[in-house]
Amino acid sequence: MTPESLPLMEALHSTPSRRYLAPDPIPDDVLWSVLNAAIRGPSGGNQQGWGWVVVTDPEVKERVAAWYRENWDAAYGSRREDILNAPPGSRGLSKRGFLGAEHLAHHIAEAPVWVFPVLRGAADVTNPRIGSSIYGAVQQLCLAARAHGLGTSLTTLYGGHEEELREMLGLPEDALTMALVPMGYPTQGRWAEPKRLPVEDVVHWERWGAKRPREEAG
Repeated sequence: MTPESLPLMEALHSTPSRRYLAPDPIPDDVLWSVLNAAIRGPSGGNQQGWGWVVVTDPEVKERVAAWYRENWDAAYGSRREDILNAPPGSRGLSKRGFLGAEHLAHHIAEAPVWVFPVLRGAADVTNPRIGSSIYGAVQQLCLAARAHGLGTSLTTLYGGHEEELREMLGLPEDALTMALVPMGYPTQGRWAEPKRLPVEDVVHWERWGAKRPREEAG
């Protein structure tokens, strides 16, 4: 399948996080194509006050990966046995999901390319919605990567080290990283539809709690 032949709705339904990534390099033309699709995504007021920092430097990745593992251990690693032994149907991370996320925590530096979407004017802002439109562009990055056979995941688990990261990446003082997207060719898993609650269970009509049944197309 070529990038142009992947149907849009198929991509939207089959772009899960891919956390098992090969260290194989990504061709420059493919990377540029993915980034060029990302910047076609939404930008609040079309201001485009963003930047996309591509990281391939092993030293930078290893340093950030150490912060990532530290946060992973604090948030999830300490609950490993409880999560892996939870009964089927439990809410939260599944066993498979946990093991994939754990693998990424320990191997994220091996992903050949990292992309940090960066927003200008966001460093000192307290509004939780500031720059939220950038995530639509980030999703376009992930979908474009999917079209080229590249796996991605969206994470912020490197958090708590923004000032150090700003210095490492040479970011302007007013800039804030909004996420980290590791990218590479998948080595495990498949392009499958992520499991979700039924759409009719989570959609509300006019007011919260107002539900209506879904009518399938005849």
